Amino acid sequence: MGGPALNLPQRLAACLCAAAPADKVNCVRALRADWLSGTVDAATEAARDGIAAPGRPVRPALVLPHQVPRRRIDTLAGRAALVHALAHIEFNAINLALDAAHRFAGMPREYYDDWLRVADEEALHFSLLAAHLETLGHAYGDLPAHNGLWDMALKTAHDPLVRMALVPRVLEARGLDATPLIVAKLRAANDTPLIGILAIVERDEIGHVAIGNHWYGWLCERRGLDPAATFRRLLQEYDAPPLRPPFNLAARRQAGFGEDELAWMASL
Repeated sequence: MGGPALNLPQRLAACLCAAAPADKVNCVRALRADWLSGTVDAATEAARDGIAAPGRPVRPALVLPHQVPRRRIDTLAGRAALVHALAHIEFNAINLALDAAHRFAGMPREYYDDWLRVADEEALHFSLLAAHLETLGHAYGDLPAHNGLWDMALKTAHDPLVRMALVPRVLEARGLDATPLIVAKLRAANDTPLIGILAIVERDEIGHVAIGNHWYGWLCERRGLDPAATFRRLLQEYDAPPLRPPFNLAARRQAGFGEDELAWMASL
């Protein structure tokens, strides 16, 4: 007979610590399936220590952002570099979603529902991109990458409100803004399979940003904070990446950004 079943924080920690990409993907998929079947003890109030450095493979080598290879889509090598960069973003996004569920105890059960869903979808995105990268003659890990996404996870590790403000509402929303520009270049390069993958990614990422918007608003309401003023303060306080146009207004509206906030961003 096996030992006692692991609860949600323990299962999340196991997935965070998994180093091999395939192991992490499989861990996430199994956890989400078990969670949906009701076989995982939520233990949402359980105290836990955050994981400072999640498991990752030895490669890719991590370098400073300006040292990452340029991604010219009109060449095969450039397209491979783009797909590698996107796959690395999604691998980090798996860890960010797991960390959002693991690090912050005491949230409603629906919060953990949401972030397990996000982790599962990020795992799918990574798998699709890694498989496409192989069709271009490369594997995940072949090229250097940077650790900017996880750096923001550490900067926001002390407070779920700050995490919701600066990861889904800034970093992931910036991904929504970038997608139409990338897709336009891919059409010129006739990479139809990658365009199809990015359509799946964009559809799901709108939902992820919406989840961040929802929980940011929920936390602001519970603390009696004005969401707009608080967001502007946090952008400055944490030196968040700047909000720069062009904005994907249609996607941001679907993700729950209001017209007042979109008008403010357009005025920056």
